[in-house]
Amino acid sequence: MKKFKGIITALITPFENSKVDFASLERLVDHQLKNGVEGFVINGTTAESPTLNPQERDEIFKKVKAMVPAEFPLWMGTGSNSTEKTVEDSRAAEKLGADALLVVVPYYNKPPQRGLFEHFMKVASATGLPNFLYNVPGRTITSLEVDTVKKLAEHPQIIGIKEATGNIDLAKQIRAACGNEFIMLSGDDGTYDEFMMAGGDGVISVASHVIPKAMKAQKAREHLDLINALFSEANPIPVKMAMHLMGVIKSPECRLPLVTLSDSATEKLKIEMKKKDLL
Repeated sequence: MKKFKGIITALITPFENSKVDFASLERLVDHQLKNGVEGFVINGTTAESPTLNPQERDEIFKKVKAMVPAEFPLWMGTGSNSTEKTVEDSRAAEKLGADALLVVVPYYNKPPQRGLFEHFMKVASATGLPNFLYNVPGRTITSLEVDTVKKLAEHPQIIGIKEATGNIDLAKQIRAACGNEFIMLSGDDGTYDEFMMAGGDGVISVASHVIPKAMKAQKAREHLDLINALFSEANPIPVKMAMHLMGVIKSPECRLPLVTLSDSATEKLKIEMKKKDLL
């Protein structure tokens, strides 16, 4: 099994004139590899996955897979609020050669815990790939409870969780309930240092686009003002602007309903980036 720990970047999808900008994607992946990132999530929230069609998703995955070393782990985000669609997308990810699945809590339809349990069990049983639960109630409203995570962790394909609440007590409870073999990855850059002290195994990060070495050194707290600027509007709006300002991607373009970062937020982002000698 590949190493599913450390600094994993939830890759953005560069666009230009509404099309996937593969030249910028190549520069982005190269920039990340040179700075020591240890894995990628493709087709996650940060990739604007709801706006990507299956052909684009597959082309992006193939492009990235061709650029990374054989031992480099690639997650595919396959979660949705439809269990059948999640199963279908998970099977497609397995055929493409994904190393693991990142499966978000179903959003909008607000299932109870027993519904979440049945959903994740069915998805995990549909492929031979390792599954990571993704708990992010800031986007999904519904949150996985510790008892549900504990029961799900008994499934042999469910080997970890991306815990994005920023609640360190919850992380401690999950570690205590699921044991040391269960992989806990932070999904909240600002609390990453504390998460690691609570027994975490790494982070699936947005800030690692911009400050990969700092994230790897567990120095997130030294960059909190910058991290806050990277979340001044809905992710990935600010981080795409940051990557554009650094010259890594050609355009900060997002797909509707997301838009480019506001002028005022861009100026604040520039200030924080200049403080860290990023511009």
